[in-house]
Amino acid sequence: MKAIISLYKGDITKLNVDAIVNAANRSLLGGGGVDGAIHRAAGSELLEFNRKLGGCETGEAKISPGFKLPAKFIIHTVGPVWQGGNCNEDKLLENCYLNSLRLTVKNNIKTIAFPAISTGVYGFPLERATNIAVKTVIKFLENDDTIEKVIFACFDERTYQVYEATLESEKIPFEIYSID
Repeated sequence: MKAIISLYKGDITKLNVDAIVNAANRSLLGGGGVDGAIHRAAGSELLEFNRKLGGCETGEAKISPGFKLPAKFIIHTVGPVWQGGNCNEDKLLENCYLNSLRLTVKNNIKTIAFPAISTGVYGFPLERATNIAVKTVIKFLENDDTIEKVIFACFDERTYQVYEATLESEKIPFEIYSID
């Protein structure tokens, strides 16, 4: 694995990376949380572009330009709504990360930032989602030498602490990412 793993606390829309991942809804036409923030920051061109994508199924991913964002691209993925853990939620969440990473490689993207997919209004338990995110990304990177940096972008302190503890418990070296 040649990629650097980074941990960032703050607004994902401020990151100057090749791509940010949007925790989108199935319509891809905007919503609340990180999805709404990305749509507001990218501008109305994102909505116009995404209308042509025809939506996205849970666990899948689609790509758009970043428009007014510092990021060149937005990878939209639809995380599962938590329903107690018996409705394939873990596999669907894993697929969000895998399909986003596959689009990263396909589009020659070197740096990517992920939010904590499905942990907001979709209700996925944070510790469980973080464990899936970290393990899926690390396993993918073990067989990829094209991605240079993966940033786990945490909007709040609690999410940041859970990611930090997960990376440390898995003995995964990481750096703290700052835009200051």
